[in-house]
Amino acid sequence: MIKLYGGARSRASIVRWYLEELKIPYEFILLDMSTGEHLQPDFLKLNPFGKVPTIVDGDFALFESGAILLYLNQKYGGKELSIEQQAILSQWTLFGNSTLATGIFVEASRAKELPKLMAPLNELLSKHAYILGDEFSVADIAVGSILIYIPLMLKLDLAAYPAIVNYIQALSNRPACKVGMS
Repeated sequence: MIKLYGGARSRASIVRWYLEELKIPYEFILLDMSTGEHLQPDFLKLNPFGKVPTIVDGDFALFESGAILLYLNQKYGGKELSIEQQAILSQWTLFGNSTLATGIFVEASRAKELPKLMAPLNELLSKHAYILGDEFSVADIAVGSILIYIPLMLKLDLAAYPAIVNYIQALSNRPACKVGMS
């Protein structure tokens, strides 16, 4: 059984959402970050940086939410993917974790970056239900989870991006999202 280590209000929720989508049995281990559970020697053996999320799958430990998503997709996603398809999933996962997250959550650059990121995303999502077309994928976890944080944490006005608003709502209504992102 996979063990998922996370903290309250951490990116472990993203991984948890995907585990729920895949219907993989897992144990969620909530670390009390305020008391330093993530800095204890046993956890530092799994993640020397003392960060969450971290998973353990058998004897294999992995940290960084994007890397975990890609690993889970490759091992448990159920589809044989070409190198090009894997690269596209990596592209969107890295985009979500770095470009999109930075553009949204770094306040100093938000006003400049947000329109550059949201306008093309809105255009894409006005043509398709999901990032890669009409089928939900790990790319939607990576990008969608960051977008879902906007109304939860920032209360930004997204009226200019109706397709993104609809996308956030559709993802938020997925049963696995409700469990994972809670």
